[in-house]
Amino acid sequence: MIADVLFWILAAVCVGAAGAMILSKNSGHNVLFLVLCFSALGGIFGLLEAPFAAAVQILVYAGAIMVLFIFVVMMIDPRAAIPPEERKRAKWLGAAMAAILLAELGTAAWSWLGNSASVSVPAAGAAGSPADVGRRLFTEFVYPFEITSILILAALVGAVILGKKEKPGS
Repeated sequence: MIADVLFWILAAVCVGAAGAMILSKNSGHNVLFLVLCFSALGGIFGLLEAPFAAAVQILVYAGAIMVLFIFVVMMIDPRAAIPPEERKRAKWLGAAMAAILLAELGTAAWSWLGNSASVSVPAAGAAGSPADVGRRLFTEFVYPFEITSILILAALVGAVILGKKEKPGS
């Protein structure tokens, strides 16, 4: 009973923080709302008896990745990164990408609801253990893992280049 109430509180905090992140115009606040969302999600993983996923969510995402995001946000001024004449085009592109994402989510939800009787839940135990996650991460999912790390590295290098101050006279 208490776990159910705690789940709904954490779910409300997670959804509220995600909504506040989307609606906030301050990039620093956006990052902090995302940290809150990731932390609440880690709590939900803990309630679902997935302690490894909860620890990874809190330590890696709410900790390390968000420190990187805060560093990038504080290093560059987002208003200066996009010239005023390109902001309108960026808004339209963002709206188009949001529509595509909503269509994908709708398609996934539609197929999941249509096949909900055939959804199988994995047995508890070794499937979510750190050893199994590590084995699968470095065997089955090694390419997506490496591509993600290269993408994060490219984003960091891009942020450093964009945030680099030009010296007068150079």
